[in-house]
Amino acid sequence: MKFTVFGATGGIGQEIVRLALGSGHQVTAVVRDPTRLTVTGAGLEVFRADLTDPEALRPAVTGRDAVLSGLGARTRKDAGIATRLTRTVLGTMEAEGVRRLLVVSAGPVGPGPEGAALADRAARGLVSLILKDVYADLAAMEGELARSATDWTVVRPPRLQNKPVTGSYRTVVGGFPLKGRFIGRADVAHAMLAMIDDPGAVKQGVGVAY
Repeated sequence: MKFTVFGATGGIGQEIVRLALGSGHQVTAVVRDPTRLTVTGAGLEVFRADLTDPEALRPAVTGRDAVLSGLGARTRKDAGIATRLTRTVLGTMEAEGVRRLLVVSAGPVGPGPEGAALADRAARGLVSLILKDVYADLAAMEGELARSATDWTVVRPPRLQNKPVTGSYRTVVGGFPLKGRFIGRADVAHAMLAMIDDPGAVKQGVGVAY
């Protein structure tokens, strides 16, 4: 299959590129600074762009089977970037007639797990308060997706770790795994790739965690 990855130099983005190439897919990695992309391999095309012009991005998505995005704020100062850049991606996809889109959001943006303990609910609320600007940005991004013509999936992980792929994560469509506090970036990437052909994940938020 042919994929385009936005945010390809980020922690999850690079894992998406690495795993997709390892599975024999063709990957177009859209980056602002190619020197920050450490992944190499047959089937990789690096497309340099600053994500401000949907027209300039059209060659990066034309003819692709799916687009995957790890775009988002790295700090609270970057709040707003997820919505703004995702809007550009959506415009590009709709211009090229590419429909399948998978995007990283965050666990606290969606509904909490059913039956969560009081301590877990309190911790979730505290994190949401501390990072309210970032989560507001992600919620707005999800709103943009819901209004789009794409077949989108929002993947909502909890706290991220640097771990190799385990495949032992849990997913909940429309919710979040009970007691799910952590997940490795590589497993988030693995889950996103696994959901590309899953019709049950289309136009859904999916919680993913260990």
